[in-house]
Amino acid sequence: MNNVRAKKHLGQHFLKDHQIAQKIANGLTGHGNYNNVLEIGPGTGVLTQYLLKQDQTTWAIEVDKESIAYLKAHFPDISGRVFEADFLKFNFIERTGSPLAIIGNFPYNISSQIFFTILEQKNQIPEVVGMLQKEVAERLASPPGSKIYGILSVLLQAFYHIEYLFTVEPHVFSPPPKVRSGVIRLKRNKVQSLECDEVLFKKVVKAGFQQRRKTLRNALKVMQLPEELLEEEVFSRRAETLSVQEFINLTLSIEKATT
Repeated sequence: MNNVRAKKHLGQHFLKDHQIAQKIANGLTGHGNYNNVLEIGPGTGVLTQYLLKQDQTTWAIEVDKESIAYLKAHFPDISGRVFEADFLKFNFIERTGSPLAIIGNFPYNISSQIFFTILEQKNQIPEVVGMLQKEVAERLASPPGSKIYGILSVLLQAFYHIEYLFTVEPHVFSPPPKVRSGVIRLKRNKVQSLECDEVLFKKVVKAGFQQRRKTLRNALKVMQLPEELLEEEVFSRRAETLSVQEFINLTLSIEKATT
């Protein structure tokens, strides 16, 4: 395909199917009226070339020097907008401008960290289209009551509407991963900030799911809550049964009882 080697330590699996690349690029709806799109880990540019055909300005962020050299040689239109940097440590908003969309074939080993970083910049990122491990993609889009609904499901769904778009088979990558992939789309909702203390909200969600098989009464023992508060009905439930709004209400109850 080219002389760029996929590097295991970077979690690289280069997409080689152009139809799927086009389908991923088409996943962007323009929601939020952004002018900039940042592709994470463009690799050999199979997705990049379709992004460059769209109306917005396309940027890319890549840590692999071989991939960067390949992109600059084969896609001169983006050569001045490729950052050699780690997405998790780079101030991309300052460099690209906002609002902007995020897109890419996310490295499996840092996909959750990518979404935590997106959450930190949620008011500048109206839309995300990402390909990641199928099980993780399904978890992020799963509703309350699902066995796979978890911490990041709640934190992301508080600020984004999440859709599972389609599944991608291993053979369309070089080298093929050992698992299937899933593509999801996140669209920013109208919530600018939560009704409760957001730091406490995160603490409650994380504590609830860290012992997900236990009731909230037992899972939240680490927070040393007042005994009378623990008598409320919600504490007899497990974290996976609570909606985002119910987690907000729970956080408000804890705030009221502990301040």
